[in-house]
Amino acid sequence: MSRYFLGLDIGSTKTHACIADETGQAVGFGSAGAGNHESVGYEGMIRALGDATRAALANANLAKQDLAGAGFGIAGFDWHTERAAMLDAIAALQLNAPLEIVNDAMLGVIAAARDGWGVAVVSGTGCNARGRTRDRQREGMVTGAGTRMGEGAGASELMQWTVQALSHQWSKRGPVTQLADAMIERAGARNLEDLLEGLINFRYELDASAAPIVFQIASQGDLVAQKLIERAGRELGELANAVIRQLDFQKENFDVVLVGSMFNSGEVLIQPMRETVLPLAPDARFVKLSTPPVVGAVLLAMEQAHLAPPPSIRERLKETIQHAQRAPVPAQ
Repeated sequence: MSRYFLGLDIGSTKTHACIADETGQAVGFGSAGAGNHESVGYEGMIRALGDATRAALANANLAKQDLAGAGFGIAGFDWHTERAAMLDAIAALQLNAPLEIVNDAMLGVIAAARDGWGVAVVSGTGCNARGRTRDRQREGMVTGAGTRMGEGAGASELMQWTVQALSHQWSKRGPVTQLADAMIERAGARNLEDLLEGLINFRYELDASAAPIVFQIASQGDLVAQKLIERAGRELGELANAVIRQLDFQKENFDVVLVGSMFNSGEVLIQPMRETVLPLAPDARFVKLSTPPVVGAVLLAMEQAHLAPPPSIRERLKETIQHAQRAPVPAQ
């Protein structure tokens, strides 16, 4: 008789649930809205958990009683003191199976690191870094709280630095950059002074969604844009190094998993990160997450049933989850 495992990736914009058997065959998938308690509250988190889980169970034609383990990657689960509240929210699912919860950044390690341990560095709208040891007994982390805590290498921070560069051009404190014309056009401003005044007075906004423009301008040879991206890459490397030191990985052979949309830019961001990490940990390998993070949650669920999923199971999950995502959910 097959055993089935439920994984959930609970994010700030969406929630994904996947069910797979012990061979790595994905048999059910469900989705729901945002589940981060910091934005939707615990009631919203419970609602997203329930909606995604019910959809995945219906998709797989299974009941909760069929589950042998569950794993949850939770955006907003940043500190151990929050664990009890998270487990209380999950208890609303009424699962009768062993389960574990981690910060959603850890799903990158579990899903993509060769043996399920190492370091994950996230660079999307914001940034984060997490890691765990080979024996799964120790975890490393940064705060994930952004520039307030001196951690800044997501798209939001890149745009903050871009606006600062524009201010420096206007005041003649810094060099001229093609970013000025590009951001004036993006915001719909009349000129650079109007753009800066409008940003200060909240008439204009340049948020994380404008970050791809910085990479575009950098590719055209603009030195200011190139230096901003290099700064982001080195900052991401420092986030990785913090976790590497916490976990004593300096002499280990391990994976650094790259998670998030910023890494779609390729080597222009990754190379300065690599140059920052390798002097500290010369045997680190850089791996881009190429599968939905919920795969990591399913593998975490398997670990709760004392399975040690080999790479073949991870690969099968990656292959079969695409079909599960496309399968229609039966009417209830």
